[in-house]
Amino acid sequence: MNLIAQYADWIYLVAAVLFILTLKGLSSPTGAIAGNRYGMVGMALAVLVTLVIAPSPNFALIVLAMVAGAAVGLYRAKTVPMTQMPETVALMHSLVGLAAVLIALAAVHNGDQHHSTVQRVELFIGCFIGGITFTASVVAWGKLSAKLAAKPLKGGWVKPVQIGLALGMVGFGGHYFITESLTSFWVMTAFSVVLGYFLIAPIGGGDMPVVVSMLNSYSGWAAAGIGFTLNNSVLIIAGSLVGSSGAILSYIMCKAMNRSLMNVIFGGGMGGDEAAGAAGDAVQKAYKSGSADDAAFMMSNADSVVIVPGYGLAVSRAQHALQEYANALTEKGVKVRYAIHPVAGRMPGHMNVLLAEAEVPYEQVQEMEEINSDFSNTDVVLVIGANDVVNPAALKDKQSPIYGMPILEAHKARTVIVVKRSMSAGYAGLDNELFYLDKTMMVFGDAKKVVEDMLKAVAH
Repeated sequence: MNLIAQYADWIYLVAAVLFILTLKGLSSPTGAIAGNRYGMVGMALAVLVTLVIAPSPNFALIVLAMVAGAAVGLYRAKTVPMTQMPETVALMHSLVGLAAVLIALAAVHNGDQHHSTVQRVELFIGCFIGGITFTASVVAWGKLSAKLAAKPLKGGWVKPVQIGLALGMVGFGGHYFITESLTSFWVMTAFSVVLGYFLIAPIGGGDMPVVVSMLNSYSGWAAAGIGFTLNNSVLIIAGSLVGSSGAILSYIMCKAMNRSLMNVIFGGGMGGDEAAGAAGDAVQKAYKSGSADDAAFMMSNADSVVIVPGYGLAVSRAQHALQEYANALTEKGVKVRYAIHPVAGRMPGHMNVLLAEAEVPYEQVQEMEEINSDFSNTDVVLVIGANDVVNPAALKDKQSPIYGMPILEAHKARTVIVVKRSMSAGYAGLDNELFYLDKTMMVFGDAKKVVEDMLKAVAH
């Protein structure tokens, strides 16, 4: 143990390098497993060193908390379905924020310790970021799990409330900084918690992937704040890595939606009155429909097929059946690829994880920038469970809330097949022009059942 304490800084440095390797590994499906292992080893080293160098730790409480947390984590990891992964991630972000708040409150209530000017700033920043992260993540969890309405909170009063809460938070935080008043710190914390709700409630369902990414960044900065409070270098490094990578990912997601990050955070969500009106007109338009057998016949006689998966694929848990069907098409000489939009699903990388779970070969999965130029040379595009990310309105309808958002240009293919339960609008509340094109055939039903029926048709 003394040896560990003697080389604590060096072990922390090794842990920090492992965390960097974790992020590098997680940037690619092929490196994800190794990345997770690096992270596990790095965290184990960091926890071990912290326990050794901590002054008079209460090992009984620490071990009890670690066992309880590990039990909950293992249970959730084994039981969470892919459809609930986005809200699970949001809920985990909330726990990081709550931890930051509780540690900051414990630190300011430590009567034996005087906090320097720098420490008071660190406590203020760590606590208010943690408070915002906690409530915002809970709201995001509620929206993603359908326990709260996905529609944005609207009204001319929303932005003044946001500004008022932010000013109140800063004001009481400043008073704490000057006077070290515990009451002011508690009031500042309360303002930050309420502000977290009013930052996320006005954001619509269509922006949820960006919100999840943004909250990932928030949780990282909250963790870094905890690190400063505890004077723990590895926690500062790990939190900064998560915070900066989450911010970069949020920027990439916003770019994929042709939105600015400030517009997402403070401008409300996609959809709105115009979107609702467009969705309401869907029943007035004519569309073509067909059966699973029709779809299977068209795809089995094609030279190339591109599959565009969306959240509906996760809901029906059809990824394994879909890959089996793709293999059957490949055996018939059909070139099959998957096209992934950066904001498909409910969180960044949702579709990539889904396809990896079904053991789809990595070389068959292509990002939007890689495959968009090839849609015009594609015989059939199968859109299954996706909606807004293939909506042509984003390219030509200046009145559409998603105008300017880069999409998967499935409408350029020779034939489009769309698998949906109904003609209802997507998560952003918008009608989709793709469904009414002459080249489009709608196949209604549960995605898994439709794919299984197509598989049977191909096998015969």
